Amino acid sequence: MTVSLEDVQRAAERIAGRVRRTPVIEVAPGLTFKLELLQHTGSFKPRGAFNRLLTAKETGELTGQGIVAASGGNHGLAAAYAARELGVPARIFVPETTPAAKLGTLRTLDADIVQVGSEYAEAYQAALRVQEETGALLVHAYDQPEVVAGQGTVGLELLEQVDGFDTVLVAVGGGGLIAGIATAIADHAQVIGVEPALAPTMHRALADGAPTDGTVGGVAADSLGARRLGDHAFAAVQAHHVRSVLVEDDAIVAARKQLWRDHHLATEHGGATAYAALTSGAYEPTAGERVVVVVCGANTDPGTLI
Repeated sequence: MTVSLEDVQRAAERIAGRVRRTPVIEVAPGLTFKLELLQHTGSFKPRGAFNRLLTAKETGELTGQGIVAASGGNHGLAAAYAARELGVPARIFVPETTPAAKLGTLRTLDADIVQVGSEYAEAYQAALRVQEETGALLVHAYDQPEVVAGQGTVGLELLEQVDGFDTVLVAVGGGGLIAGIATAIADHAQVIGVEPALAPTMHRALADGAPTDGTVGGVAADSLGARRLGDHAFAAVQAHHVRSVLVEDDAIVAARKQLWRDHHLATEHGGATAYAALTSGAYEPTAGERVVVVVCGANTDPGTLI
């Protein structure tokens, strides 16, 4: 199933009032930040989680068994938050390596938390087993059409908030965010995926002609640590001619520190990854090009920012 612009538009109507319309700020001539780190639970993820749950509620798929989700942290926070707001139980599977900042917030959201394995893929397999045993609703971190459509509402907001732009830089893990944004704005601007060199899911999929498994590592692995690009994301990036650029860990670390020093934005490493494409020169805008950077996540220990 290919996610369409109409799917994104319907998602925007469905989740209206449930998520924040996050602000944009012009930080330099031709450079704008979309501040998704100010979304509920500190990342863009509630958009997709709410759209998945509300769609399932409409169709009768959301039952008394509640939901299960697997996450490196941010999706788990979003799924637990959406479930709590809708009054349904949630069981969230996260790796044992999940940062303490994310675990601490997760424990405030009334979810049953299960830590298993060292990376997202292991937590996901555990979540699948429980979903099959209980019949709970699976809320995927990135590879469900409702999730992709929900994330695409970021793009619809950009079209309303920014008076003309040429390029949007988006961090990529499993690809739900970039798939949704590309679907929403492909007729208006180009979309560039920015990936850690140690977790290049989209870059590898485009090179191989299909999503394939790979190793995961690096400073942003807790939020961009999918082993492979989602099938829906691959269909979207192919259809909308999305390109990938890679950034090294030291560039991500430096970009995160610069976001704090220059703009007082406290981001996690994944949240700074898109900006790292500019600060490192991995992506060089042409003269007069108007660029939007999606700053997508804030769930970090602020003591590590300096």
